[in-house]
Amino acid sequence: MTISADPTQSLFPPLEKGDTGGFAFALKRQSKSKSSPTLLFQRREILRIVSLGLAASIVLMASACSHHLTRKDDSTAWADARQMVVVTTTGWNATDGTLRTFERDGEGWQQVGDATPVTLGRSGSAWGLGLHPAQSDGPSKREGDGRAPAGVFRIGTAFGYAGTADTALPYAAMRESSYCMDVVASPLYNRIVDADRVGQTAVAGSTEPMRLDLHNKGDQRYKAGFVIEHNPDAKPGAGSCIFAHLWKAPGETTAGCTAMAEPAMQRLYGWLKPESHPVFVLLPEGEYLRLKEAWDMPR
Repeated sequence: MTISADPTQSLFPPLEKGDTGGFAFALKRQSKSKSSPTLLFQRREILRIVSLGLAASIVLMASACSHHLTRKDDSTAWADARQMVVVTTTGWNATDGTLRTFERDGEGWQQVGDATPVTLGRSGSAWGLGLHPAQSDGPSKREGDGRAPAGVFRIGTAFGYAGTADTALPYAAMRESSYCMDVVASPLYNRIVDADRVGQTAVAGSTEPMRLDLHNKGDQRYKAGFVIEHNPDAKPGAGSCIFAHLWKAPGETTAGCTAMAEPAMQRLYGWLKPESHPVFVLLPEGEYLRLKEAWDMPR
């Protein structure tokens, strides 16, 4: 709807000395005029409309406040997650931990399956870069420090030696020419690439061939695994190529990944579903207890 108006006529009369504007101004200006039944009716209508508007605002504000007080905190970057893989350790320098899996339903997080042992980096763990807010009360992950990144991370692509895998996760079959770039100065830092596509020069210096069996005497650790999306923006030196994968032997540590027995990995392959927006959590027990409520993690 278009409202036509005389451009020389103001919607409000000009202010006089002592006028303040707004509804009070309008009513005050009207009160200077001779009262009439029509004018009194207009005043009553204005007051009635204002009163109704104020009452409606109060009701809406009360409803909003009540909703805010009763709803769960959904401000975390993983509020959409309905599956969570949780690894806890006894401290920052612990090289092993316990893995549990949880699903979220209408009543909150519920554990699914049994706990399983895992091994971590040879130096323990340190705060990584993921979905969680930056933390300063512990060590920070750095390239080559031998620590597994702590925090909350998206679960990315599954990978392995076989051409296909029995998992709902997106899956990438690794080739002899597949590498994860751990060279800090490389423009491909923290990415899995194929040397046949990017060129041998581009992968020079990488210590992470993805077909360990072909490069390291039949090594089966990368036979099955998935990407833990630490440092997704590839910040130089902040750590790269973080996976969950098979362990070489029980208790044997990693360079910064989380390792487990093959049956545990196969269970995760069959359970994880991209539509549930799964996340991977790794924390020392003390940090987990401190943060679980604020971060909406299983109690």
